[in-house]
Amino acid sequence: KEEDIKPFMDKVTDPESVPDDEMMLPVDMRGVGKEFDSIDDMVTELGLVGAAEAFVKAREYFEANKDEEPDDERPKPMTAAEWREALADEGEEEELLESEEEEMLGEEGEEEDDEQDEAEEPPAKKAKAS
Repeated sequence: KEEDIKPFMDKVTDPESVPDDEMMLPVDMRGVGKEFDSIDDMVTELGLVGAAEAFVKAREYFEANKDEEPDDERPKPMTAAEWREALADEGEEEELLESEEEEMLGEEGEEEDDEQDEAEEPPAKKAKAS
């Protein structure tokens, strides 16, 4: 029932509301069968009950270990505090990667501008020589 599931889904959509010592189980979201940009998007599309069922499928998919990953390389259960820390680290990593990507794109953009300037100069020189 939706009223029974809502407290669980509220915790999933708001990691800050989960007590630090509560255990979090790893899931493999490929088990959902569809990619969502966020949990909120999943809840919007599937509803609370559908999203909760999707998490059950994701947990079952993780447990099935279809990629046959060695146990020592697989994610382990962790406390909510550890989960939040991992999310924060992941966010910092993404920000770092995005800024590096922007720097690389900026450098490429400058190179392209230089190439365009060089391509424009010869016709201008030819025009002066005529």
